[in-house]
Amino acid sequence: MMKFKLPVWCSGIFAGLLLSVSFGVAAKDSIYTGYFNNVALSGYDTVAYFKENKPVKGDKMYATEYKGAQWHFKSPENRTLFINEPTKYAPQYGGYCAYAAARNKASKGDPLAWTIHNDKLYINYDLSIRKSWLKDIDAEIVAGDANWPGPLN
Repeated sequence: MMKFKLPVWCSGIFAGLLLSVSFGVAAKDSIYTGYFNNVALSGYDTVAYFKENKPVKGDKMYATEYKGAQWHFKSPENRTLFINEPTKYAPQYGGYCAYAAARNKASKGDPLAWTIHNDKLYINYDLSIRKSWLKDIDAEIVAGDANWPGPLN
């Protein structure tokens, strides 16, 4: 009988696959970053929503880490504002869709479908979902706040 031996570099991957099958899918990250990177808000500067009232792409040269995600900023000043008060500037529900959070779900957020309400940033799945969410924004926020972070588990 022929024995097959895995190369050393494969054994870690194989063990990781076995663990993921054994224990199921892990909980979602507290900050939405998409599948292929670890960048919050697709690289948009979260402080710029408040200062410029629009989405502005950040620069990885002005990055910081918060809650396991990379956050990009257009300037060192915006990065400093965020570092000093991350809960003031970070989107509610970790940048996941606010409409989904109100329905006890976790869904991707699109940084171009955004709203600032009562000095808090909310992100929605897309502009059509944002339009629905805005119809009764206060009730949506009450429901989202009551549910969150439950959908991440």
